[in-house]
Amino acid sequence: MYDVNYEELLQKGVKKSDPSWKIVSCKNGWEYDTVEVPYSSISTEQNWVCENSALPSTAQAIFFCGAILGGLVFGWIADRFGRIPALVGTNLIGLVGGVATIFCSGFWAFSFCRFLVGMAFDNCFTMMYILVLEYVGPKWRTFVANMSIAIFFTFAASVLPWIAYYLADWKLLCLVTSAPLLFGLLTPWMVPESARWLVSQGKTDKAIGILQNLSRYNRTNVGENIYEKFRISCAKAQKEEDSERTYTVLDLFKTPRLRRITIVLIILWMAISLVFDGHVRNVETLGLDVFLTFTIASATEFPADTFLTMVLDVWGRRWLAAGSLIISGIFSLLATVVPVGIPSATSAILGRFAINISYNIGLQYVAEILPTVVRAQGVALVHIMGYVASIISPFVVYLANISTSLPLLILGVLGVLSGLLALFLPETLDQELPQTLQDGENFGLGQKIWDFPCIKKKEVQSEPQLRRTSFRRASIRESFRGAVRSSMINRSSIRSGKSICVPENQIV
Repeated sequence: MYDVNYEELLQKGVKKSDPSWKIVSCKNGWEYDTVEVPYSSISTEQNWVCENSALPSTAQAIFFCGAILGGLVFGWIADRFGRIPALVGTNLIGLVGGVATIFCSGFWAFSFCRFLVGMAFDNCFTMMYILVLEYVGPKWRTFVANMSIAIFFTFAASVLPWIAYYLADWKLLCLVTSAPLLFGLLTPWMVPESARWLVSQGKTDKAIGILQNLSRYNRTNVGENIYEKFRISCAKAQKEEDSERTYTVLDLFKTPRLRRITIVLIILWMAISLVFDGHVRNVETLGLDVFLTFTIASATEFPADTFLTMVLDVWGRRWLAAGSLIISGIFSLLATVVPVGIPSATSAILGRFAINISYNIGLQYVAEILPTVVRAQGVALVHIMGYVASIISPFVVYLANISTSLPLLILGVLGVLSGLLALFLPETLDQELPQTLQDGENFGLGQKIWDFPCIKKKEVQSEPQLRRTSFRRASIRESFRGAVRSSMINRSSIRSGKSICVPENQIV
């Protein structure tokens, strides 16, 4: 507040403040406007305003620092000890951090708890996402990956602001949103470990046990001779691949082509994260209340994911990622030149719709391109860089104080440029997930930048009773069949110059 005598100024007829007046801390306390948000927050309870107004933003930055550490830690755990331990761990630390937030009475205690929650942020989702992708066959991969987001994420995110409005207590909201993470502790008894990961670690017998359980559940008869061939081929391949080696995320940068792909993925995901978060924050300029704005922004996920599910396995990942990013950029730029109001708001919402598509393609795309032995660590690294970009997004949106067009201008240019960059990635449609680092290095060789799956001539192949399987050319429009005809078998077959004949009626 200004350190002046207001009575004297009013007597002199001064009714406008002078920025040159001396400023001191507020002496008489604060009254908070509860019209838009009809309940208190930790910021209002702790009076994080005026000279302390930067504390909430600092706490948010600390939250993303936790996300960076969590991505490194749980990515390493997932590749070293398994997907299930990482999934349980990230849910557990999120539960502890969320519940502990309720008892915070100071900034640093609150920031530490948000740091813990940040470690779980996104990781509790991506670990589950990786596990699903490694089990679900290519035929259903897109449907399962995207419709789960379209239905469950969209519904939960849309009702979240109204739960907050109904509870009208930030501590109770923390408890209600954190408690469900407790169910994550039941994961080891409900979800099997990734068979792909087990094979990559040389634990073939455990993988076979899981496959046998799944075949019984699916009421499919698989001959013991198939499992024996699987076991022998995996052992041979593991010996050649040096199964005792410990892989790290640095292995992604040791070969030229895999290094280039990883760098492009990092830049692309940073751009997607920044544009996505920028659009989320910029929606507030539409003039709606915060609860309705959040709901509208979240609801755009459903049509975007539904559309994506319908076309992703037809148009492919690469061109759809590029196209959605470019379209998002075009509509963002269009919002800066059309009249302010309904035209600009409509363009901005369409830009948000397109970036939703890009975001969900990116989630699946990254997990499909990176090889199994470092997939969790690689996905974590890419997402960590996305967190770094997300920290920048509030400052991009803050530029609206200088010019209301600046945020959308930056988001638009970034969307168009990153869309063009996406064309330099390999297409993963109808491709087996790469298992080893060498698979990742060779992935997409022979593809051209203008290859478009939708119009590319499809080769007609016969389907005899006895099919010759090959890691490179096997039909992958089969669901869980690829698990028994593991890429480990096929790599061993290729190296030995032999192929394994698998009877059609003995495949899971």
